[in-house]
Amino acid sequence: MTLSQAPSTTVMPAEWQPQDAIMLAWPHRGTDWHYMLADAQQCFKNVARAIVREMPLIIITPNVDEVSRQLADIGHSDRIIYQEIETNDTWARDFGPISVYTNETPHLLDFKFNAWGMKFAACHDNLINCKLEQNNIFKAQMINCQDFVLEGGSIESDGNGTILTTSNCLLSPNRNGFLNKQGIEQELMRRLGAKKVLWLNSGELVGDDTDAHIDTLARLAPGNTILYVKCDDTGDEQFESLQRMENELMRMTNAQGEPFRLVPLPCPSPIHDEDGLRLPATYANFLITNKQVLVPIYGQPATDVRALEVVQSVFSNRDVVGIDCNALIKQHGSLHCITMQIPQNFLKK
Repeated sequence: MTLSQAPSTTVMPAEWQPQDAIMLAWPHRGTDWHYMLADAQQCFKNVARAIVREMPLIIITPNVDEVSRQLADIGHSDRIIYQEIETNDTWARDFGPISVYTNETPHLLDFKFNAWGMKFAACHDNLINCKLEQNNIFKAQMINCQDFVLEGGSIESDGNGTILTTSNCLLSPNRNGFLNKQGIEQELMRRLGAKKVLWLNSGELVGDDTDAHIDTLARLAPGNTILYVKCDDTGDEQFESLQRMENELMRMTNAQGEPFRLVPLPCPSPIHDEDGLRLPATYANFLITNKQVLVPIYGQPATDVRALEVVQSVFSNRDVVGIDCNALIKQHGSLHCITMQIPQNFLKK
């Protein structure tokens, strides 16, 4: 077989592999944050400050001047790459580009974002990747994948052919209802280079409006490890579902047939909104950067400290930093949900 005849090899890198930058979309008055904008912007500012300590940060906003004033005192302003683009909301994990290497060449995949099964408006957010490409900030080519709905928070990759996801989300009829489970798997194999797709059928946090995004429940980590949410309170309404999820994880193996090392994360005590409805607080929604792991915490000393210790035990070569995300959880998301990593060799220097 000649080189030109060799089959292409695609792989979705793991989040812990080297990165060029992290992407954020800034909250503004036209987003669902409007009623608590100051608190939301302060939380985003804390996340931004932690990121620029070590690496570049792409900020998407309709008003660059306003955001640059807000961030004037965080330092490292030379590491911030502003992109003036209209946005509906701030969930960069789900509308941001998904990165793959094809024959070691970086590509950014622009999947369709329909706001978690057409629950909310997404007319601006679904165009962000296209506009980023037009702004010429990427070295990687952007590939139009608008014929398939896929959110970054719904998939986890180990960088070696294993994709972890949930049935509730990817089989939702309002996403790709024209495809069955086998059809979805084929798309993940074709587009992301998946060799094995692992489906969790159980596990969903009360108050979650993403239909059980995997990044709220179970996260792939180095050393063939999965960090996952474990509930020890038998009286908790989430207990049975999370127990079934744990049992499923115990039976799973990676693309090479190896069982996972399972590391449980604690559950925060229930957090409720002003109407008394439970919010989907989780420690699994952490962000891995080149030198840090940014972990959402919720002002609950016992479980916050325990979660940080657990994450540190898995990421011993990174600084583990807790960031208060009580503001984020009021809009049913957390730290990982507002960020998207851009891997190494994808961004123009």
